[in-house]
Amino acid sequence: MMNSEALFQRAREVIPGGVNSPVRAFQSVGGHPRFIQKAKGARIWDVEGNCYLDFVGSWGPMLLGHGDDRILQAVTEAAAGGLSFGAPTEREVLVAELMTRMVSDLEMVRMVNSGTEAVMSAIRLARGYTGRDKVIKFAGCYHGHSDGMLVKAGSGVMTAGVPDSLGVPAKVAGDTLTAIYNDLNSVEALLQGNKDQVAAVIVEPVAANMGVVPPAPGFLQGLRQLCDQHGALLIFDEVITGFRLARGGAQEYFGVRADLCTYGKIIGGGMPVGAYGGRKEIMNWISPAGQVYQAGTLSGNPVAMAAGLCQLSILAEDDSVYEKTARLGQQFTQGMNDLIQRHHAPLSVTGVGSLACLFFTPGPVTNYEEAKKSDTAAFARYFNGMLNRGFYFAPSQFEAIFLSAAHTEEDIQAVLEAADQLFTEIF
Repeated sequence: MMNSEALFQRAREVIPGGVNSPVRAFQSVGGHPRFIQKAKGARIWDVEGNCYLDFVGSWGPMLLGHGDDRILQAVTEAAAGGLSFGAPTEREVLVAELMTRMVSDLEMVRMVNSGTEAVMSAIRLARGYTGRDKVIKFAGCYHGHSDGMLVKAGSGVMTAGVPDSLGVPAKVAGDTLTAIYNDLNSVEALLQGNKDQVAAVIVEPVAANMGVVPPAPGFLQGLRQLCDQHGALLIFDEVITGFRLARGGAQEYFGVRADLCTYGKIIGGGMPVGAYGGRKEIMNWISPAGQVYQAGTLSGNPVAMAAGLCQLSILAEDDSVYEKTARLGQQFTQGMNDLIQRHHAPLSVTGVGSLACLFFTPGPVTNYEEAKKSDTAAFARYFNGMLNRGFYFAPSQFEAIFLSAAHTEEDIQAVLEAADQLFTEIF
């Protein structure tokens, strides 16, 4: 069997950049990506047989850990009955019913195939429902790679969107307005400056794509009030937080109601799946009930639904998952804070429930501009030092650390001891 470096060289000949998603390329940390062969519990193994304690968890869905035996059994049984039908199945109904029971303000759900597709569809629905075109997002919040969401902030909050990728028409990006996360004044200015034109405000309730940046007290509640005042819908992008922070996701965790929510791979136990949902009054505008068109042959795929039904059923019944992962998160953030103080390191740590981030800046980090002050070169040294010691984190300063029920207090202690050694070398 070839090693990771050789596989990466082969991949670069037939796959753009050698990877099927940019962050996997290790460009920001140097070296080559590790090609993973298998995973179980809180650990993954690369093709050379090296074992790593995993804190990526397939970017979030593995809340129960890799290869949970109950989910594997459900997937195996479903696959034996057929991989795809392009027709309705009972499991679609069961998953949708379960989701609406777990999330109090979720009345109807439409299954799709990814978080990107969920966001794209939710925004189209918001525009169709309100009859408005513009959408407000926040600098540093990632909502998938659909054209309208690949926009970065301009020189001020009143500046229209600028495409963040070639191939995105300026006219499409122009309907996306960018505000500052945790800054309600920036949102209000955009709503006032584009009166009766904003269909929706979309936000990651916990920003988890500029590192992990928690919402400031009152921020999400303020968004709810501003949307009500201006007739815009509030969309929570819960691809990261949904069913991870709590059974009811960020809406339950923070006590704020969204009009629409988007979900990703966690509702498929890690298989390719997504969903969006909200109040019946809004969701009934979707075809075939209404005139907002959205479709997908693989939506509600029977195997993905089997995995999701199993995982969500476990989360609906087992309090210990959320209690344990929150406790591990506290252990990680408190332990890192202690190390930062002892080493006088120019770092800061954030965390919400089972999500965390170690920023290579003294902080505080409350928005994208502050996150960008991070010393990415120092992070790269830390990342590679931890990787060489058997700890697999996301190869980017601006990604989350994901904890799972398969992790243990001993695992977190091992991370802290390794970080202690590296801080001595780096600082």
